[in-house]
Amino acid sequence: MSTIPDSKSRYIMIGGFLGAGKTTSIQAFARYLDGKGLKVGLITNDQGMGLVDTALGRANRFPVEEIAGGCFCCRFDSLVDAAANLSESTRPDVFLAEPVGSCTDLMATVNLPLQQIYGDDFAVSPLSVLIDPIRALRVLGLEEGKRLSPNVCYIYEKQLEEAEIIVINKVDLLEKDRFEILRRALLERFPSASVIGMSARDEENTETWFETVLATESNPLRLMEVDYAKYGEGEALLGWLNAGLRVTSTDDEEFDGNELIRMLASRLRELLAAEDIEVAHLKMTLTPESDPYEIAAVNLVRSDDRPHQSHRLTEPLEEGDLSLNMRAEASPEVLEAATRAALSDSFGEQSGLAFQTVHMECFRPGKPVPVHRLTRL
Repeated sequence: MSTIPDSKSRYIMIGGFLGAGKTTSIQAFARYLDGKGLKVGLITNDQGMGLVDTALGRANRFPVEEIAGGCFCCRFDSLVDAAANLSESTRPDVFLAEPVGSCTDLMATVNLPLQQIYGDDFAVSPLSVLIDPIRALRVLGLEEGKRLSPNVCYIYEKQLEEAEIIVINKVDLLEKDRFEILRRALLERFPSASVIGMSARDEENTETWFETVLATESNPLRLMEVDYAKYGEGEALLGWLNAGLRVTSTDDEEFDGNELIRMLASRLRELLAAEDIEVAHLKMTLTPESDPYEIAAVNLVRSDDRPHQSHRLTEPLEEGDLSLNMRAEASPEVLEAATRAALSDSFGEQSGLAFQTVHMECFRPGKPVPVHRLTRL
């Protein structure tokens, strides 16, 4: 591991498309740094409010700042303020920042401005871009399967083009020959990036990535061209839904929170698949009212996949807070209707349970308008 100067904190941005496993990877990275005796601060980011990622970070007892209402590039000053807030409370040695999964052009709009404007405060690590290997094989035309629209794929490929490190996450999903096909294709198409394979969930080869990120600072060979009209059209094809609900037992009996969120995620997947809607990422958490550090979490990263539970509650509960984040290639109205139908169906099958919607927002992201965009190194 490199030595971080006392006068600087290390800033590490971990990008990648929706469903690539960024949150799981960041939590694993944070635990690794914590084990090395380094203080860690997390910065989460979303177009809306009520992030599952923030809940997961706090459940793991890491200090978190959440930036809502736009991506890092459009909320650059908020990003700097978030780092300052964390510095005032915990003085992190390392900031781990997770940008919006539909965002690109991060090198020109975030990394380089941080280096040039705040270089005395931050040592900026190389930009890592994580990928889900199944979606990557499809987007790159290496395998058949459900794909996103061309303008959404444009964002995906631009993320890879600007990456200094491409991380093939979830290598446990691939046989060796399929992994090699993907690795060789990435090296050929994006020769300026290094490629690392790992599984954050199984902690396979994660240390190789951690140490690579910590060893050097961001040093891009060039800045890429981005068609912002096409980029904006790609983001506008994605529907965004964030919801927060209060779940309560109506008969004073405890219920199985793990079963509840698995059932809800499965029902949502069925409803969206019936409409031929491709899910970019669906994730939910359920936290008991009695213990905010206990958490259940479920993820779905493709419509033809199944929900996977990453965190489990150890005990039944009587009351809790459920957070639901969904991004899919559909209108916000369709996502809201599917969510309300899935809630009605799931809670209808669970006698003695009720839910109250605390908040629900459904929208399409606005056109990205960066605060800074450097056009030369």
